Amino acid sequence: MLPQRRKHNSTRVKEKFRFPSHCAWVRGFGCSVPGCDEVPIEAAHVRVGTGGGMGHKPHDKWVISLCREHHSEQHRIGEPSFEKLHGINMRKLAEEFAAKSPHRFKWLEASND
Repeated sequence: MLPQRRKHNSTRVKEKFRFPSHCAWVRGFGCSVPGCDEVPIEAAHVRVGTGGGMGHKPHDKWVISLCREHHSEQHRIGEPSFEKLHGINMRKLAEEFAAKSPHRFKWLEASND
C-alpha cells in the first residue's frame, strides 16, 4: 500500500528562469554541430558552468540548437566529451545565442523583479 501523498509545490523550476519564446527562437536555427543538417531541432540546455546539474535545469538563456540525435548524444556522453568530439564550446555558443536573442529583454526584466 502506498503512503499518503504529500502536498508540495509542483512548479519546481522558478518561472523567472523559463523563456519559451527564446527557446523557440533558438530552435529556428540549424544544429550547432558543424556540418550537421539534421532535423528536428531542439533547444538543448548547457549545464556545465551555468548553474545547472543533475535534476536541475539551468536558465533558458543557456540553450543552443541541437538536432534530436546530437541532443541525445550530449546527455549520453556528457558535455565535456561532446564538446571535444565535435570541436564546439557549448557555453560560448549559448552566450552568443543569448546576446543576439530578440527575447533577452524578458529575462533582463525578470532579473530586476
